[in-house]
Amino acid sequence: QVQLVESGGGLVQAGGSLRLSCAASGVTFRDYAMAWFRQAPGKERLFVARIMPAGTTSYADSVKGRFTISRDNARNTMYLQMNSLKPEDTAVYYCAARPLRTTDYNYWGPGTQVTVSS
Repeated sequence: QVQLVESGGGLVQAGGSLRLSCAASGVTFRDYAMAWFRQAPGKERLFVARIMPAGTTSYADSVKGRFTISRDNARNTMYLQMNSLKPEDTAVYYCAARPLRTTDYNYWGPGTQVTVSS
């Protein structure tokens, strides 16, 4: 049974930093692309960043240069380092996994709240 659990969310002032973690179980971690999405109140869930097993990354334009996605395949864990946070980064952040050579993220964590105060 696949399980993803996020941690590390919280309240931070604008300009501050947070590091999110996503622990995966029930999967062969190296066989999955991993990603972060976020959903602000009243808005749709949006892509934030993705990382492939070998470390190739991609980012939404809104977070480029401020956020860094990484993964530790030995620990079945993915991270999102968020720097220079802005109030518009306030959202519930979700980690997601999809098997390689597929397009849909099948597995999702319950989410962790990130709130950035101005």
